Amino acid sequence: MIRAAVLPAIGAPLEITGIELPEPGPGQVRVRLAAAGVCHSDLSLSNGTMRVPVPAVLGHEGAGTVVSVGEDVTHVAPGDGVVLNWAPSCGACHHCGLGEVWLCADALSGAAGVYAVTGDGRRLHPGLNVAAFAEETVVAGNCVLPVPDGVPLTDAALLGCAVLTGYGAVHHSARVREGESVVVFGAGGVGLATLQAARIAGAGTVIAVDVSPEKEELARRAGATEYVVASDTTAKDIRRLTGGQGADVAVECVGRAATIRTAWDSTRRGGRTTVVGIGGKDQQVTFNALELFHWGRTLSGCVYGNCRPAEDLPVLAGHIRAGRLDLSALVTERIALDGIPAAFDNMIAGKGGRALVVF
Repeated sequence: MIRAAVLPAIGAPLEITGIELPEPGPGQVRVRLAAAGVCHSDLSLSNGTMRVPVPAVLGHEGAGTVVSVGEDVTHVAPGDGVVLNWAPSCGACHHCGLGEVWLCADALSGAAGVYAVTGDGRRLHPGLNVAAFAEETVVAGNCVLPVPDGVPLTDAALLGCAVLTGYGAVHHSARVREGESVVVFGAGGVGLATLQAARIAGAGTVIAVDVSPEKEELARRAGATEYVVASDTTAKDIRRLTGGQGADVAVECVGRAATIRTAWDSTRRGGRTTVVGIGGKDQQVTFNALELFHWGRTLSGCVYGNCRPAEDLPVLAGHIRAGRLDLSALVTERIALDGIPAAFDNMIAGKGGRALVVF
C-alpha cells in the first residue's frame, strides 16, 4: 500500500489515501517518485477544463527511481533515475509519421486504462498516463526516460513538463532568434521556464507580464529584463518598451481569451504569438478579417513545447551543467503530498511559481 492523491470525481477535493499497485507487466516500469511538480494542467483536469477518466491519480511532471521492470523493458533497469514522459509517441500514427510526435494520436491512450485500486476497491485511472501524485507508480516503458547526467533527481521532475514546454515554446514553436524581443504572459512554472529559454536563445528585450506585482523578482531572476503588471494598457506598455513597434514574439502561458488577445496585440507587425496556456472551450478569441491582413502576424498553438523529449532532454541537461538553465529558480514551494490542494488554491490566486511535491 502506498499513499496517493486521488481525484474521486471531477470538481471534487483530492483525497490523500492508500492505493494498491500491481507489479509491472510486460513492457511496464515501476517507479518510486522523488518529486512531482504541481502543474496548472493538473488543476485543469481536476476542475473539468480538460477531461480525464475518474477516479484518477493526477500528476504528470515527475522523476524518480526505477524499482522494477516487466518483460521486454531494456532501456532502464532497477536503480536508474528516470523522468516521466506523460505524452509518449506511438511512432505509427499520421502525426508521428510526419515527425510531429507531440501531436501523437495515441499519446494519452494509457490514461483510459485502470492501473491501480484504492484500499476500498475503487479502480483508478492514471491521470495523463503517469499518475505522479503518488509515492510510486506503474507506467508503460515509453513513459520513462533516463535522467541525464548531472541533473539532480528531485530537480529532474521539472523537466517532465514545465521546462520542456517552456524551452520548446521558444526554440521549436516561436523559433526565437538572437536579439529579438520576447514577451511572456504568465510567470508561473511554465512562464518562468519560458523566460529562461528566451534568455538562452539570446533574446534582447525580455518582458514578463503577470497580474501579481510580487512575481517581479522571480521573473527577473529567470531572465526578464522588464516587468509589466497586467492591466488594460498592457499592449501599449509593451510597445513602449520595444521602441513603439511591439515585441517580435509573444508567448502566452495563461490560457485565457483576453490574455491571448493581448499577447497578439502586443506583437509588432509580422510578429509571432505562441499559445502555451490551456483554456476552456468557452474561451473565445476573436479577430476581424482586416486586421489579420494588415498586421501579418502569426498565431500558433503549442503542445508540450513541440518537443521530442528523448532528443531535447540531453540538450537541456547541457544547459543545466553549463549554468545557463537554473531549475531551482522555478520552484517557489516544496511541499508534501497533502499540500497539493493548497498549491491548487495558490494557482487560482495567481501566487508563486512551481510547487514541487518532494517525497
